[in-house]
Amino acid sequence: MRIAVVGGGVAGLTAAYELGKAGLDVLLLEGSDRVGGKLRLAEIDGVTLDVGAEALLARRPEATDLCADIGLGGVIVHPDTLSAAIWTRDALRPMPPTVMGIPADVDALMASGIVEQAPVSRPAQAPSGDVSVGEFVRARVGDEVLDRLVEPLLGGVYAGHADDLSLAAAGAPILALGEDLLAGAAAAKATPEGGPVFAGLDGGLGQIPQALADASGADIRTGAVVRDIERSGAGWRITLVGGHEEADAVVVATPGPAAGRLLANVAPEAAFELADLSYASMAIVTFVIDGDVELTGSGFLVPPVDGTAIKAATFSSRKWSWLAASGRTALRASVGRAGDTALLHQDDATVAAAALADLRSAIGHLPEPAQWHVQRWGGALPQYEVGHLDRIDVVEHAIAAEPGLEVCGAAYRGVGVPAVIATAQDSVRRLLADLGH
Repeated sequence: MRIAVVGGGVAGLTAAYELGKAGLDVLLLEGSDRVGGKLRLAEIDGVTLDVGAEALLARRPEATDLCADIGLGGVIVHPDTLSAAIWTRDALRPMPPTVMGIPADVDALMASGIVEQAPVSRPAQAPSGDVSVGEFVRARVGDEVLDRLVEPLLGGVYAGHADDLSLAAAGAPILALGEDLLAGAAAAKATPEGGPVFAGLDGGLGQIPQALADASGADIRTGAVVRDIERSGAGWRITLVGGHEEADAVVVATPGPAAGRLLANVAPEAAFELADLSYASMAIVTFVIDGDVELTGSGFLVPPVDGTAIKAATFSSRKWSWLAASGRTALRASVGRAGDTALLHQDDATVAAAALADLRSAIGHLPEPAQWHVQRWGGALPQYEVGHLDRIDVVEHAIAAEPGLEVCGAAYRGVGVPAVIATAQDSVRRLLADLGH
């Protein structure tokens, strides 16, 4: 039995691996010249490091378990420090304890100087339907908490804006705090979960794609641009630029708009919803500096109200001991939010100069980098706007009506690597059941 997987990012590679484990013949088709999606390594002045995602949420087991399955368990590591800051009001200020930006310790918040007025909780029942994170938080704890804590955290995950993002889809931890957000956050932090929060790999997460590809046993073809999928007897016909392929089943693991185009003829209701899903573009600017620059903590977030070029920075060689061992200083800055692409339209040198200027303003003096690298991620992050989960319910219902067809990826129920892996694993479980395998 032959299964085609369209898309070679983390979701597609995971699906190919799980299908291969089940003993199926797998053909993976990736339109670009490489697999891996937003996991990627680059060598910058002799230092090889991640220029895409560089950390996993360790409290979701899917990614670390998968790494162990494909031979990377021995290189799973955890950050040397989780101490982070907010760059606001012209200073790097220590991040107080929060639940997704909702302060769990008001005294620590006020000591940080992040806000000018102590937040006052205005308890209220949960809304009957989905609302934006911004509307929900603003009404209960005010503008300052929203602007200077919740917004930068959402920007770091989604590159989106609180007044657009869905509370149910993007702000579920906040919704779970109950009617009194401040009391709920304090209670949540008083009983913390056990174990490390984040994980990475010694050598970078960018090792995962090749390890998955090798372990899958799949026939992997890059530069294979798929134009259409359609029913062909009891199976499927996949139309590519320059040819066709036949398969008994298909897993579509592309971003939402691309999936919408491919599904237009076979699942039009799902296609309509996916085509309307918006994405944010961003870039990761990495600097490698000779020697060990003194830096404190793992990095910082930036509230959009402060009008900076960067929205976050990671002190990578402070965060990961395997990078510190190089004797060099590595820093990453993130640029770009939904609807804010003016800087991204500039050339790489301009983007890097703007990011470096912000880093110097935040940190103080930084030596001239030995080398910099700009990794652009166009249309990288799906925006879980208000009503997102209803949209995905429609998609999944429509796909379920088409035997031998599945979808997975960041467009659906989580943008982090573990959540994306989970969508692929779930899609394969459903597909195998559907095929009676």
